[in-house]
Amino acid sequence: MNQSIIRQLSKLLTFSIILMMLNGCGFQLRGNYLLAPELQTIEFSSVDQYGELTRLVKQHLTINDVNLVQHSTKAIPQMRMLQDNLDRRTLSVFPNGQVAEYELIYTVRYQILIPGQAVQYFSFELNRDYQDDPDIALAKSRELSLMLREMRQEAANKILRDMASIQL
Repeated sequence: MNQSIIRQLSKLLTFSIILMMLNGCGFQLRGNYLLAPELQTIEFSSVDQYGELTRLVKQHLTINDVNLVQHSTKAIPQMRMLQDNLDRRTLSVFPNGQVAEYELIYTVRYQILIPGQAVQYFSFELNRDYQDDPDIALAKSRELSLMLREMRQEAANKILRDMASIQL
């Protein structure tokens, strides 16, 4: 046989084996979540209507083709963002008494009400360690801002994963 044909078949066989191995171990690309058809239209509300987490959750729901309704007279599922709160706990201090390291604790609480079922409450925490340095306060402030944005993004992803796991 021709050398180029053998190389092409070898590449195709290698690619097929890799795909089968990834599929066999349960690997899936993230992005679209398989939400139940009953959750394709929901009434969405939030305590912090203009907060970053609320904006991110709305954005994720819209990307996943969920129709968001403000107020509905029909019996449709409701999602209410109850709380997102950031706390910090001191982990270590410098010899002069200034805080050297914090643990950031981002808590999220929300509920989903599906007509004919009990209200389902969800709550979770995300934790990150943050090292503070008063000598480079501006850079540390920017780092903290980026870390909080990342935590909110992760929280929005977790909310959609939780919604995808709801069995109706």
